[in-house]
Amino acid sequence: MTRMDGSVRSSYDSVMHEMKLKDREERSRLVIWRQPFRTLYYFIIELSIKIRQLIIRLMRRKTSALVLALCLFAIILYYNEGPHTEYLRKWNKVIAWCAYWVGLGILSSVGLGTGLHTFLLYLGPHIAGVTLAAFECMSVDFPEPPYPDQIVCPEQMEDTMTIWTIISKVRLEAFMWGAGTALGELPPYFMARAATLSGIDPDDEDYEEAAQMFEADSPDDDSISTRVKIGMKKLVQKVGFFGILLCASIPNPLFDLAGITCGHFLVPFWTFFGATLIGKAVIKMHIQKLFIVMTFSKHHVEMLVDWLGYIPALGRHLQAPFKEFLQKQKANFHHKVGTQLPASESWLAWFFEKLIIVMVLYFVISIVNSMAQTYMARKQKAIRDLKMQK
Repeated sequence: MTRMDGSVRSSYDSVMHEMKLKDREERSRLVIWRQPFRTLYYFIIELSIKIRQLIIRLMRRKTSALVLALCLFAIILYYNEGPHTEYLRKWNKVIAWCAYWVGLGILSSVGLGTGLHTFLLYLGPHIAGVTLAAFECMSVDFPEPPYPDQIVCPEQMEDTMTIWTIISKVRLEAFMWGAGTALGELPPYFMARAATLSGIDPDDEDYEEAAQMFEADSPDDDSISTRVKIGMKKLVQKVGFFGILLCASIPNPLFDLAGITCGHFLVPFWTFFGATLIGKAVIKMHIQKLFIVMTFSKHHVEMLVDWLGYIPALGRHLQAPFKEFLQKQKANFHHKVGTQLPASESWLAWFFEKLIIVMVLYFVISIVNSMAQTYMARKQKAIRDLKMQK
């Protein structure tokens, strides 16, 4: 009887696996450039489901009512003039600045739909701009406003400028961006944790691959990637907090696996999130900041631009726009507060602006496709359950 039950179970799992593969292949074809109307329709339905679920969860939790009440109280105070107005508006600017970088950090975890991190698009250029300005102005006491929207050299300059002074200047935004990336690592953790507690595996390729690796003592695939994944799994399991901290403190494109591993083996939330936050927002961010600041220090930038001139045939043509761009940036740092900047724009700035627009558009499209496919997965699961019941 046991053998029969085992064979029936094996047959059931095989059928379910084949059905999931077919459904996944069908879902992959549901994209806005192939099926625009159906994709948008499914996206709207899934969006309404998510909003309804969020409202229900907020209403069930007592803390949500307290947070909403505090937010309402803060809004009333903000729009009613009084002695508190100046302080509230000052903190409002700081909170908006922090929220901006946290949001970009969260988006970096999903790679803007292309695997391109917001560090390369936003935080890195911001730190590079502050670095160039600090060495040109010999100060980081940029007038506010217009900083952080624009950088203007102060009237009083210092004798020396150190790397640590610049790192301190960008510490807040760098920490907030790192905290955002740590928050972006939570979905894989919660997905794997929920799957372990409920006993129901989600229809997710990354989780299925990780689960097979957890069960297999010696996987058939002997590639470098598989070895790294197995090593990360063992490190997280055996070392715990410090293993997660190590994985989070270095550039690690496979860190999602650490989240899945911690969720699968029910590692406590604060052990996982605490180590991830310290690793990404403190240790790793200081390494990245140090690299950017050293690369874009005055001496190194001038040396790199000079090196461009040695490239055969193309050297002088590449060198000219970079020199022009640096000269314009230096001139902009010395313009007076309140005066209008020159309207001229270099091809580097034009290219960077258009690149950001393309990345954001692609990211929005990827969200629409993903949510439409999520709703389709709901329908497919309901159909599978009906078929298996019959």
